[in-house]
Amino acid sequence: MSEITKKLVVSASPHFRSKTTTTQIMLDVIIAMIPALVASVILFGINSLILTVVSVISCVIFEYLSRKVLKRHNTIGDLSAVVTGMLLAFNLPSTMPVWMVIIGAFTAIVIAKQFFGGIGNNFVNPALIGRIVLMASYPSQIGNFVAPFSHKGGVDAVTTATPLAQMTSVYSAENIDVAIDGAGFPSLLDMFLGVKGGCLGEVCILALIIGFIYLVVRKVISPVIPLVYVGTVAVAMLIAGKGDLTFMAYQIMAGGLVLGAVFMATDYTTSPVSFKGKIIYAIGCGILTSLIRIFGSLPEGVSFSIIIMNILVPHIEHLTTARPFGEVKEKKKKREAEAK
Repeated sequence: MSEITKKLVVSASPHFRSKTTTTQIMLDVIIAMIPALVASVILFGINSLILTVVSVISCVIFEYLSRKVLKRHNTIGDLSAVVTGMLLAFNLPSTMPVWMVIIGAFTAIVIAKQFFGGIGNNFVNPALIGRIVLMASYPSQIGNFVAPFSHKGGVDAVTTATPLAQMTSVYSAENIDVAIDGAGFPSLLDMFLGVKGGCLGEVCILALIIGFIYLVVRKVISPVIPLVYVGTVAVAMLIAGKGDLTFMAYQIMAGGLVLGAVFMATDYTTSPVSFKGKIIYAIGCGILTSLIRIFGSLPEGVSFSIIIMNILVPHIEHLTTARPFGEVKEKKKKREAEAK
């Protein structure tokens, strides 16, 4: 027996080995986002594709350059920068200037991701940080939404308010159904298909559901976080809407709730691992989203809610992680010592 075979190799947990690679996971996420990208091009025109491509290329370049400057091994091959670029674009309107998208990409990759060590070390979702910085810096541009299909016919794009922004006037109405009818909202079918104003990737709920099903079937994500997150908002909005199901349906399909629940709240690095932790995390996201929408000055609360819960994930993990088999609680140890 050689000297090498006698050595006992000790490595950090987990000791489970899987053939699944980061690149494969990210490729599945990219495939899941393609239906929403196609829908955005159909609804808002070729500019949606241009912004997405610019965002992706910018994220890849910034990742390559930052890793080079920091003298770390190259990671652009894992496709995580591509996913971040697509998600950043999905959270922006089709009218967003290209140079602003590049600023958002720099913030997401360099500041929110690489400054903390790269993939697996970021404590918040990079794409959401990019969006929040753009929202704070250029609020008028990030809120400049256009009506679907306004790019057709060679006419200038028609700006429009999103259904979620219009919902703020409905909360205080005595008869919510009458208020919804009077506000001129799109039909629920149009809301489902994406015929409404909004960010690129959030409008078509059908496309997002297709992506969600694909990710669950491929076992890339667990359905727990998306279902609990959306379910929590549904319950909260049912209460806020005085039991009105139509109001609840509009709240679920308006804004970035489904996009955030499926593609951003489920990020491996910034979400809990344990089942109990996932439930607590998702409920927290849902409650914060609902509170911001109802009482906040902004109509949307998904980005801030997910970021806040990302920060709390280490504490959630500490409280919900199962104890190793045979471990005795500290209080029990103390009682046993006192008894002796």
